[in-house]
Amino acid sequence: MKAVVFTLGCKVNDVESGSLIRGLEEMGYNVSREMESADLYVINTCAVTAEAERKSRQTVGKALKCNPNAKVIVCGCASEKSPASFKEKGKNIVAVVGAKRKNRVLEIVASGFDENVCKTATPLNEGGVSAMNESAEDKIYEEMLLPECLKTRNFVKIQDGCNRFCSYCIIPYLRGRSRSRSLESAAAEILASTAQETVVTGIDISEYKDEQGRDLTDLMLAIQDADTRIRLGSIEVSLITDRFLNALKEIKRFAPQFHLSLQSGSDKVLKSMNRHYTRSEYLEKCEMIYRAFPNAAITTDIIVGFPTETEEDFADSLKIVEEAGFSQIHAFPYSPREGTNAYKRYKELPMALKKERVDRLLSKGATQKEVYIKRFIGKVLEIVPENCFDGITEGYSENYIRVYVEGELEKCPTHVRVERLFKDGVLAIKE
Repeated sequence: MKAVVFTLGCKVNDVESGSLIRGLEEMGYNVSREMESADLYVINTCAVTAEAERKSRQTVGKALKCNPNAKVIVCGCASEKSPASFKEKGKNIVAVVGAKRKNRVLEIVASGFDENVCKTATPLNEGGVSAMNESAEDKIYEEMLLPECLKTRNFVKIQDGCNRFCSYCIIPYLRGRSRSRSLESAAAEILASTAQETVVTGIDISEYKDEQGRDLTDLMLAIQDADTRIRLGSIEVSLITDRFLNALKEIKRFAPQFHLSLQSGSDKVLKSMNRHYTRSEYLEKCEMIYRAFPNAAITTDIIVGFPTETEEDFADSLKIVEEAGFSQIHAFPYSPREGTNAYKRYKELPMALKKERVDRLLSKGATQKEVYIKRFIGKVLEIVPENCFDGITEGYSENYIRVYVEGELEKCPTHVRVERLFKDGVLAIKE
């Protein structure tokens, strides 16, 4: 039997899909991540933007084109938000399980797609049930947190859900409140990783706190002797303290890249987004990072064209790119999400204006990225080789610079000397 587990959206979805793949393989399925002919499709959806939700619905149609007689199970945030929009795709949709009952996917398959089992696996917010009020049986994080080991990089999910309720974001309503796995469980999995690099991930790892009150700093101290290189997923401004940074310094192989969420460089827009910091506080946290890790890469996300954003506000976002010294930015146009406070309160700006601002911000980001990368010409970096194409090995340095090296390198930590800018990163030679 052939199955496809197709994933849209974030790294957390990738990790959860990895758990589903292993479960299906244990049942005897031959599983692929690519869209191709199969007997069963599991579509792991995303709803972070309207475009992501649209692509999620389209993917179901693509699956049925590959095999009109296949069974389809839909999970993830888009199916939690709008289960009816997937059920209306027809009788091939055997179950729509939402974001927080992904463990039920394996239960459904194991039951032979029993109709009664399928009916009990509905999204938590269907029929007016709040995703905030999940029962104990739906707290499935210990089951779903095993990482998927890739060639050189491992992802370990330590947390799910979000308590922040940014005015533009639908995710807290779909994934629920922040919940964390135990420190012992998370640390044991990270320490046991055989991958060259392990990424600690979750919906909001800054809110990590287990039932005994131990936080992300405590977890970092517990894994300081890990043989795998440790990289953090996206973090929030509130996490950056001397205590946290000092704990990171103790990690034997820490990758000093900080994806520090910004969203806007304007104090006024940050307030209307319900982000609880100012631009000056954000820049102060950047300075703290640079003092602790002088070669650190600070990357970020910026939403462009939030309804309250004026040209002056956007100018603040442009300026902070250089002021913060970002090594890379992800810029996105604001996408209205029904059910959020911003959707209820504000009128959307014209798409043409948002697109024009995104283009300007990306251009500014590309310039700043080059400024950052040029600092390392002639310097030695450690890379974890990942792929080799046409005689050139590719991999990322500890500070998240894309490095290209002529020749095929073994997939183990390798020291290289940077020669010059090349493609989206640098060309280097093996030391």
